[in-house]
Amino acid sequence: MNSPLRPLAVLVAGLLLIAACQTSASSSPSESGAAASSVDALAGDIQVSGSSTVKPITSLVVEAFGALHPNVTYFVDGPGTGDGFALFCNDETDISDASRPISEEEITACEAAGVEYIELKIAIDGLSVITSAFNDDATCLSFLDLYALLGPESQGFETWDAANGHAAELEGQLHTEFGESHAPYGAFPLDVTAPGEESGTFDSFVELAIRGIADAREQDRTTRPDYTPSGDDNVIIEGVAGTQDAPHTLGWVGFAYADENADRVKLLEVDKGDGCVAATPDTIASAEYPLSRFLYVYVNTVRADASPALQAFVDYYVSDEGIAFVTEADYIALDPADLAETRAAWESR
Repeated sequence: MNSPLRPLAVLVAGLLLIAACQTSASSSPSESGAAASSVDALAGDIQVSGSSTVKPITSLVVEAFGALHPNVTYFVDGPGTGDGFALFCNDETDISDASRPISEEEITACEAAGVEYIELKIAIDGLSVITSAFNDDATCLSFLDLYALLGPESQGFETWDAANGHAAELEGQLHTEFGESHAPYGAFPLDVTAPGEESGTFDSFVELAIRGIADAREQDRTTRPDYTPSGDDNVIIEGVAGTQDAPHTLGWVGFAYADENADRVKLLEVDKGDGCVAATPDTIASAEYPLSRFLYVYVNTVRADASPALQAFVDYYVSDEGIAFVTEADYIALDPADLAETRAAWESR
């Protein structure tokens, strides 16, 4: 997300280094020794960077895989999807976690550097529009509301009610095409904390919630620039949590971060034009929730061909045991067809 890349020396200080003892379920001593020898022989370095949204899943997979393979070391970082792809397409990492598909510009950068890769869909997320748990004045926002409050024409709005005229103009032009307006908004300070431009979660929010109205208005596909951006989802939660005296905050994060902090932030329902829908595992999985999206890992296939450790790690990631960490991390599992597609793509690379 919106976090400057650090030199490797600093990154290593925050690396996740897993070492655990191998256990064997074999009933034969000779088989047990052979299995231990085989596991212990797997060695190497695996470097992962990218989405802070996907990082919790990858970190759980790393922890479990590392317990089986103590001679493999791991560097896992979550500066954001865009920053992760910058490293990946410069051939500096093995895997890039991503909360959106790779962009055309990033594809070109990878091609220029000779980086060959495979895209693996691993989970489903629902971008969660959040406010303070103390905010009793908002329960649902439509795409029209989100554009009125957060879109590119909203710069300078310091209070919710400053957007009332803008919302009325949008309603007059678009009617209920992008959901019903919940204006007039109250005369409360509008404090926004959300992902920055390097974040895949920023890009996904713009693509899903802002782009349609921006295009209809012939505006740039972006948000207002004057808010507090952060590359750390926990910082976003902290900013949006607000206080009892200042509860009229606004922001957005991945579902897992919002759900895990439901005592501090309130997940608002979202209306794309078919009524207000709450973000739940079921509505996200069915795409009834209008801010649902897929999550990905991108694997450098040249590096994978040269690294048995990297091959084994990705094998484990897409196995039943590895992919189970998607729901362990509070995201939504792929349906069987999408998971089968992911596994087939990896096996046929």
